[in-house]
Amino acid sequence: MRPYLSLARMAWSTLLIYRGEFLFQLAGVVVQTVALFTVWQAVFAGTSGGELAGLSWEQMKGYIFVSFVTGTLLSSFTDVQLAGRVLSGSVALDLVRPIDYQLSRFAESLGYAIGELFIVAVMGSTLLLVFGGAALPDPGLAGLFLLSLLAVLPLKFGLVYLVGLLCFWTGNFHGLSLSRVAVSSILSGALVPIALFPDWLQLLCALSPFPGIVSTPALIYLGEVRGAEALGLIAVQLLWIAVLWGAARLLWNAGVRRITAHGG
Repeated sequence: MRPYLSLARMAWSTLLIYRGEFLFQLAGVVVQTVALFTVWQAVFAGTSGGELAGLSWEQMKGYIFVSFVTGTLLSSFTDVQLAGRVLSGSVALDLVRPIDYQLSRFAESLGYAIGELFIVAVMGSTLLLVFGGAALPDPGLAGLFLLSLLAVLPLKFGLVYLVGLLCFWTGNFHGLSLSRVAVSSILSGALVPIALFPDWLQLLCALSPFPGIVSTPALIYLGEVRGAEALGLIAVQLLWIAVLWGAARLLWNAGVRRITAHGG
């Protein structure tokens, strides 16, 4: 356990060293979030009854806030760090270290997340103040929301890590990263709540791990799902974490054989 804690601390230190790069990348998420607030504010202003998909404007602000938080955790900074090891070839050095590669990268991601959480809390709160605050979660759902939010970290890591491993075959990362972000933004409900999608797209979302990144914690935060239904959605998050973790193991083994075959 101690080596992984050390890796998490080193990752936190790296974030401080490259804080300019991290903040620049985070600024892009902030701009997108401000745009979402502005667009949805205009949409609700033109909606009769003041509700859309069962959500009021106050609830939608809370939804966008959760989307901002989950979208920033394991940001593109983490993306680049994971893929960079494969592209630079430094992954070959990790093969001789007596620690698990996947757990090591997850520990580093948690280290980055510590810094991300602090900055996200400040920026997110500022955004909410600018737009007049938002609905707060029901105190009775706070525990379930926190549990769902914590599950976002390993779930999102699984997706980011899998995309990073694909660099063993592509030799390029930016196209993969852009594709992952685009697909995730749509199927997770980050841009538009899944309830507003046509039935076929809602089904596609339900068959993917992406709703667990935004939609699940957001719906629990807003009290749209409670009790057994909320626990069921969290169970789906945990199931996808296990599936992605296992899939990453298989892809890593295949990637390692590729290194060995080329004399690495």
